[in-house]
Amino acid sequence: MAVANRKPTNVTIASALLAEAKSYNVNLSRAAEAGIADAVAAEKAKLWKRENAEALASSNAYAEKNGLPLAKFRQF
Repeated sequence: MAVANRKPTNVTIASALLAEAKSYNVNLSRAAEAGIADAVAAEKAKLWKRENAEALASSNAYAEKNGLPLAKFRQF
């Protein structure tokens, strides 16, 4: 992930985890950034599912009642 602007931030990390990360030369800023990016992506996915639950349920109900619209073209 390329991020042009970075901002210094204070975080609290379990001391044992911090010591282990340092022993493996883990770049804490990059690791934290990657973890935060993953958490944000997971929350966005949850929100999308919540916001689109009605449409997904409707689509699933249609497929259960009528089958898949292009099922005759499936090769598997």
